[in-house]
Amino acid sequence: MNDALDRLRLIRTEGVGPLTYRRLMSRFGDVAQALAALPELARAGGRAATKIPSRGDVERELIQLRKIGGTFIYVDTPDYPEFLADMADAPPVLAVLGDVKLLSTRCVGVVGARNASANGMRMAEQLAADLAQQKLTVVSGLARGIDAAAHKGAMSTGRTIAAIAGGIDIPYPPENEKLQAQIAETGCVVAEAPFGTAPIAKHFPKRNRVIAGLSLGLVVIEAAIKSGSLITARMANEAGREIFAVPGSPLDPRCKGSNDLIRQGAHLTETAADVLANLPDHPARQGLARDPLFVHARSGFAEKPALWEAASEAEMAAGRRKIVDLVGPDPVMVDEIARRCQLSTAAIMAVLLELELAGKVEMLVGNRVARVATG
Repeated sequence: MNDALDRLRLIRTEGVGPLTYRRLMSRFGDVAQALAALPELARAGGRAATKIPSRGDVERELIQLRKIGGTFIYVDTPDYPEFLADMADAPPVLAVLGDVKLLSTRCVGVVGARNASANGMRMAEQLAADLAQQKLTVVSGLARGIDAAAHKGAMSTGRTIAAIAGGIDIPYPPENEKLQAQIAETGCVVAEAPFGTAPIAKHFPKRNRVIAGLSLGLVVIEAAIKSGSLITARMANEAGREIFAVPGSPLDPRCKGSNDLIRQGAHLTETAADVLANLPDHPARQGLARDPLFVHARSGFAEKPALWEAASEAEMAAGRRKIVDLVGPDPVMVDEIARRCQLSTAAIMAVLLELELAGKVEMLVGNRVARVATG
């Protein structure tokens, strides 16, 4: 129990995101040691004080979740879905309402426009119903339009998962409150944000990567050129998932993004048969670098002693001066920083962790880092 509460304390600490959580666990191997080291690491990076939630704080969140029938699952435990855990920035913890085992079934994501056309919603509903009938679990984001239609179609013949942007207790949009409750009862609802969190714009890309990570393939129905659905498609593609797109009228701006996906190589999709014919049993890995700090369903986090071996204080001090200047608002590869500052890997990684916890830089997927905007 104490270990679970401490995990939640670490995850809920300001400045500790998915990548930072993995790095801390990789370095210390124990959540209690990571928590104890946090204040000093952040001070070394330039943060005056670090606010770590108390056990009472996270215990209240746990009690609130249990009251509505939910549970937490953690990224380095066997009940966490394997395909999502394979994402470099997988959520360290998910709040779950409904059937946790559903997260580890063969899933297909279906996403699209909020202001969808009648034909688009009909297509989403029918396609999701046909996929669910074939024992696939349909994943979507509970938004208006295509998402809601996909959930409803899937529930008519099978089961569905809703990944939401806010806290698991906050129905959004409000008109989908009943739908969210139905999905929790017959399928599964998942949320990364803390209990009671109202969804805001920055939460939706995080929600999108959960959809991408759970799915073997992603179907896009009606997506404008600049849309959250295309962000989800990009995330899914980068994770090696199959991309499917339903063609639409070239005169409809809602279809320009989805039509462009087909132009770029997405599977043209008219029926569930088009999805079934091209859906793998496991996410594709061709051309993708897969060297996670986390080893799923084993003893926790992979040991990389060379990565965290001790660096001298003189080298660390030099690193703090040099690295801050080398990192700008545009992402840069850590390898490029190493080439420019000529410090050991241990010193570079240690300094970057300090700067992360101080809120000065952000580690990104693909071993990249960027300076955090201030003011």
